[in-house]
Amino acid sequence: MRAPPRQRAAMAVLRKGTPMKKNTGLTRGMAALFAIACGVIVANVYYAQPLLATIAAAFGRPVSDLGYLVTLTQLGYAAGFVLIVPLGDVVDRRALVLRLLAVNVAALGIIVFSPNYLVFAAGCMLVGFTSCSTQILIPMAASLADPASRGRAVGVVMSGLLLGVLLARIVAGYVAYWAGWRAIFAIAIGASVAIAVVLAMVLPRNTQPLTHITHITPVTPVTPVRYARLLASLAQLMRHEPLLVLRSVYGALAFACFSVVWTGLTFVLSRAPYGYDDAQIGLFGIVGVIGALAAHPAGRLVDLGHENKATGAFAATLLISFALLAGGGASLPLLIVGTLLLDVGVQGLHIANQSVIFEIDATARSRIMTAYLASYFLGGALGSSAAGAAYAAEGWLGVCAAGGALAGTALLVWIGAQSVGKSRLAGQSTASRK
Repeated sequence: MRAPPRQRAAMAVLRKGTPMKKNTGLTRGMAALFAIACGVIVANVYYAQPLLATIAAAFGRPVSDLGYLVTLTQLGYAAGFVLIVPLGDVVDRRALVLRLLAVNVAALGIIVFSPNYLVFAAGCMLVGFTSCSTQILIPMAASLADPASRGRAVGVVMSGLLLGVLLARIVAGYVAYWAGWRAIFAIAIGASVAIAVVLAMVLPRNTQPLTHITHITPVTPVTPVRYARLLASLAQLMRHEPLLVLRSVYGALAFACFSVVWTGLTFVLSRAPYGYDDAQIGLFGIVGVIGALAAHPAGRLVDLGHENKATGAFAATLLISFALLAGGGASLPLLIVGTLLLDVGVQGLHIANQSVIFEIDATARSRIMTAYLASYFLGGALGSSAAGAAYAAEGWLGVCAAGGALAGTALLVWIGAQSVGKSRLAGQSTASRK
């Protein structure tokens, strides 16, 4: 069965790009498309974050309450991982991604026209839920990539994802400053529709190398019984794959650190001694963009077999960042350097985690991604809610204390894992599949 002419032509253009590695199905053009798509989609989740003070004023809510809005959005994101992403192992991923994007656009429309805070919050949660399509695209890219360059491929796509998270803050701040906070979500609708059209043209209907696309057999329909078994298999994965559990703990703690800081930054930057407006708060996201540069080195370190050392180094970087951030309440240079180190540590650890877990079981990558990222964003939700509570109790120093405790825990977990040993963890994972 041949692909439609328009899809074959679009894929031919992408194939002209230089492959990530010889004989791989993932060209540089396709990797760039995955990165851009992930950035555009995940940005929808984070547009509200630098605008919390403005949105709170628009709906007559205390600004500290809006920290829980970020938590709701991330809980929606995590729910999407658990309920939707596992389907990527048993259905056509292309169709699943496109349907999620359609609902995502509708949810953005709810936000644009929301008459009150409750409708706005519901729209944000639905945006989070349907933005889980990014986590279907990432294992899709990993499956297309050659095993020897899989870490680098994941690094490229994750760079796009992180840039989407961070650039969302910059763009949202400036758009809100000049056109109001609702305008950025209207623009997001256009961007999401555009990326959906491109993906519909070029995405393969399976996760095999593109040269095998004409040999795809139809995917078996998912019945309620199969779906229930699919979700139940997530618990089995976590029970039988200790390496996945360990990497999920690292991820949850790292993203909790990230969410604590980036939620708390909105509070501290909007008040004395800074007193920044929406555009200035959004511009602060440029600092975080530099952290995306950690994605490529982290992926290469894993490809070279240094994932364990890289994990310890990135966890230590997180802890150091909070020592600097603690002085950032009154010092802009410390705030900038601390935020930069935070983003390097979080992104580097995330890339190392994903590159490792994709090697656990090639037949269950979507479910492995689900288990890992559900933990990851539950950690993010914990961090966002902790930021609001800590800031209300102790201000910026309280936020940094909460983040430092999370970073310290991540480092202690890594130190403890050294006594278990990488070979033992990997051996247990292999034995569980026999």
